[in-house]
Amino acid sequence: MQLIKNKYYFGGVDLLEIAEKYGTPLYVYDTETISRQYKKLSQAFSGVDLKIKYACKALNNINIIKYLKSLGAGLDTVSIQEVEIGLKAGYKPSEILFTPNCVDYSEIVKAIDCGVTINIDNISILEQFGHDYGNKIDCCIRINPHIMAGGNSHISVGHIDSKFGISIYQLPLIDRIVKNNKIKVTGLHMHTGSDILDADVFLRGADLLFDAAKHFADLKYLDFGSGFKVAYKEGDITTDIGKIGKKITSNFNKFCKNYGKNLELWFEPGKFLVSESGVLLVKVNVVKQTLSTIFAGVNSGQNHLLRPKLYDAYHNILNISNTKGSKRIYSVVGYICETDTLGYDRKLNEVREGDILAILNAGAYGFTMSSNYNSRPRPAEVMIINGEAKLIRQSETLQDLLKHQIEVL
Repeated sequence: MQLIKNKYYFGGVDLLEIAEKYGTPLYVYDTETISRQYKKLSQAFSGVDLKIKYACKALNNINIIKYLKSLGAGLDTVSIQEVEIGLKAGYKPSEILFTPNCVDYSEIVKAIDCGVTINIDNISILEQFGHDYGNKIDCCIRINPHIMAGGNSHISVGHIDSKFGISIYQLPLIDRIVKNNKIKVTGLHMHTGSDILDADVFLRGADLLFDAAKHFADLKYLDFGSGFKVAYKEGDITTDIGKIGKKITSNFNKFCKNYGKNLELWFEPGKFLVSESGVLLVKVNVVKQTLSTIFAGVNSGQNHLLRPKLYDAYHNILNISNTKGSKRIYSVVGYICETDTLGYDRKLNEVREGDILAILNAGAYGFTMSSNYNSRPRPAEVMIINGEAKLIRQSETLQDLLKHQIEVL
């Protein structure tokens, strides 16, 4: 985002003009930012046969999914519906990885029928898969390395109490199931969590995956998940992609030499690719001063951006309507009928009723986690591509909220 002559531009487009044209609340995504992040990751691992599988749970608008395909990305999916959206977006089945958790076995069968790559993270599912398919269908196995690497307990998924993956200490059991059922394991997967701060912790997990890989003779790829941290505010610590890239590339090539053949290296970035590409534009409904706080109450809330409520996540907020105003301290709150704070004690240019605020880093897990709480419609989405803002989702209406309800009284 750039401030030019007292106007904020995103992807080369004036954000106030976008807000005026499409209304608020409004999600806006910049494809140039996505492309920049994709190239950054590709360059960090340029010394290996790299495959990037976009984790579409972060932002699943079909236009964004298609755009990432145009950059060369594959797709990481966690539900059969995401698989079907990926196929509709033009991905080949071989480009889609299906990594479900706690789903009914029938959903895995549907994904197999679609021809996508299956990633198994449960002993009982591995046994059923082996019994039904043997060596007829290749599969990947998700290993839990028992490493606490994510930013908090909500988004760290590789620790000992996680519901994800098969424990690395169960490798002997995995071995027996694979051999007895003649399962062809062509990939191993590890994902420790999101917002990884310590690159060395991630690298320790990689070493564990290298050791586990020695148990499998038919591997074609190793999947290291993702979880790379992006900056949410000035001075934020981020994952050192360059350090991880050099270390993993070197260690991966050494492993491949010892393994006897070159494998593909997979990553599944979601937030890393799209977080900084998104802003949520909201309008200030009221400015309310109490004895201790000035509230800026906006026409959005946790129903549109849940992360501050769910994760205590920080999102930078800017007043894009009053770029020269004196700085004052505000708590930006939503219009949902409960404590609904988007940002505590933020120093903003003086906020007036009717001003437009931009909430940054809203590209990942913004719209995809939104809801109709308080019977509020979900907002529209706009994508900026080649310097042009295009509507990619209409805002919901009351009719949308009611269309699946059946009146019986």
